[in-house]
Amino acid sequence: MLSSSHNHARTGILLVNLGSPDAPTTPALRRYLAEFLGDPRVVEAPRWLWWFAMHGVILRIRPPRSAKSYSRIWMDDGAPMGSPLISISYRQIKALRARFAADDNVVVELAMRYGNPSIASALAKLQQAGIEQLIVLPLYPQYSATTTATVFDEVSRLLQQLRVIPGLCFIRDYYRHEAYINAVANSIEQHWREHGRAQKLLFSFHGIPQRYVDAGDPYAEQCQHTAERIAARLQLQREEWMLVFQSRFGREPWLQPYCDKTLEALPQQGVKSVDVVSPGFAADCLETLEEIDMENREVFLRAGGEQFHYIPALNNRSEHIDALFDILQPHLPG
Repeated sequence: MLSSSHNHARTGILLVNLGSPDAPTTPALRRYLAEFLGDPRVVEAPRWLWWFAMHGVILRIRPPRSAKSYSRIWMDDGAPMGSPLISISYRQIKALRARFAADDNVVVELAMRYGNPSIASALAKLQQAGIEQLIVLPLYPQYSATTTATVFDEVSRLLQQLRVIPGLCFIRDYYRHEAYINAVANSIEQHWREHGRAQKLLFSFHGIPQRYVDAGDPYAEQCQHTAERIAARLQLQREEWMLVFQSRFGREPWLQPYCDKTLEALPQQGVKSVDVVSPGFAADCLETLEEIDMENREVFLRAGGEQFHYIPALNNRSEHIDALFDILQPHLPG
């Protein structure tokens, strides 16, 4: 049992995910995408050139399309709970707080890198709670400069504004943590028990431009490691699973093989049933619920596939909360 002694400095735990627009509308998407795509870590391009491309073309064309996509998955809870990512993230935080309930020296807050609740608002709450130590856990199991590093950028930028900064522990990744691997594997096994097992299991991770990996980003290697560990835990033969990448944007090459192109080709290779899981997503969101479970499902079935199953993200499964708790434990003082 955790100690409730006040002999330890108060510790703040900040969980950070990507974010979501405030509503499935064009104005909300324009605000959200301007913040997201304006991050130089996300789009590595000459800033003046990208500024003109973003404001002159992308933010005029993409927001209405993205708003239509978000409207397909938006929930009825009302803003901000209408976003599946935000709603699930709050449930994760509630469950994690319950795990730390016996220790009043630990305070848990949620933030999104883009949109609301912001990192600034979460840090303000933690500061008001009197924390002396801060543990930041970006909810990206695999590290990339486009995700994890930009959380570090924003946290460090905001801490620079404080006269007294807390001790800082930044958890860079957890792609090979045993509790995380087991949680994903167990969720797949549960799906198989309830729905049967397809001919092939696809591990679909969010893609990044190939040139980012060529420049040294370890993301692709960590995705491969995660997929191999989960496949080994499931005792799969190599021909029974594949690693693919989704959500590419623009014309330059991204990490391959592409998820949609793979799903389009598999039926012609005799694969008529697939299970798709996205271990890089801590919570279901647009990229899983709309892109994978709707758009890519249609791609596979239209190409001649017969059965398509999307295996949900870990979300607020108890094993996921246990895994996050285990990941945080070594970094807690005392």
